[in-house]
Amino acid sequence: MTVETIELRPDHRISRVIKGGWQLAGDHGAVDRSAAIRDMEAFVDAGVTTFDCADIYVGVEEMIGSFIADLRQRRGASVANRVCVHTKLVPDLERLHDLRANEVEAIIDRSLKRLQVDELDLVQFYWWDLDRGDPLAGLNILKDLQRKGKIRNLGINNWDRQQIQPFLDAGFDIAAAQVQYSLLDRRPANGLTDWAAAHEVQLLCYGTLAGGFLTEHWLGKPDPGFEFANRSLVKYRLIIDEFGPWNRFQQLLRALKTVGDRLNVSLSAVATRWVLDQHQVAASIVGARYARHLPQTLQVFELVLNEDDHRELDDVLKRADGPNGDVYSLERDRTSRHGRIMKYNLNTKPDDKVLGADG
Repeated sequence: MTVETIELRPDHRISRVIKGGWQLAGDHGAVDRSAAIRDMEAFVDAGVTTFDCADIYVGVEEMIGSFIADLRQRRGASVANRVCVHTKLVPDLERLHDLRANEVEAIIDRSLKRLQVDELDLVQFYWWDLDRGDPLAGLNILKDLQRKGKIRNLGINNWDRQQIQPFLDAGFDIAAAQVQYSLLDRRPANGLTDWAAAHEVQLLCYGTLAGGFLTEHWLGKPDPGFEFANRSLVKYRLIIDEFGPWNRFQQLLRALKTVGDRLNVSLSAVATRWVLDQHQVAASIVGARYARHLPQTLQVFELVLNEDDHRELDDVLKRADGPNGDVYSLERDRTSRHGRIMKYNLNTKPDDKVLGADG
């Protein structure tokens, strides 16, 4: 078994499964920090060399930085340099109207310090409200930091083609767009994938396993409602609501299990493979916290989905109610159920509160 890789740009090769970091953030349940850091080495040795994090994922950049520093000390720079880290720059909503260049550079410098590296491989830019402040100026600051050698490549986060196009028109090279894409949420196929292919923008896809909902754990389980301890589960339970009633979600799990049993892999491996096979998808971001999840994660590189497998899944997908519309359109509405669970000012307020959510 060989882990697949792909080039985002000629100087930037990544593993097609990226180890996600959101699940390691402070408000996503208990995390054994030492074990999580120690287990990162097993992923790198297996070929999963790309890690995803963000300036607003509380504590995660520091964890990855501690791992890289330890790896560098024990095994040398050549091994540590195999690790490719994608982070994000997400200025606080309440600061967008007057964000200054020195503040943006300070955030980048903070990420460099946390990650204990001299250059950030990819900085994925997000601006909560494009009608506030000057997002073009914000991204231009990052372009200046590229010239200074602090950033290798630029990406964006949670925008569809309508939001990205003005930045391309302004001359920015956007290597990647990180968007939610899964069997439950196929909104990128509503125009973004074709547009991205035409503009050499690769898709990095999160939510592949819907925060763990697309695993054997939920097969045959009754509807849990919305009483969850962490926001990740609330977020993806809302996506299931858009997909259809709980019994339709169970039909999808059963179809995945049927395909997985036929191929002798987990249903989550099938779900991840489906995403990797979609047009213009470079990689899938999987939130595997510990090394014990690695064998199942690697199964995705052992299987090929044939016409019968796709037919099994399509029989359920064609009955889905949604989600409909463009990428992140539901979440961008801060008054919606999807928008109210977000935290909008984590850059300066790690204890920022959600606006409130219900089922």
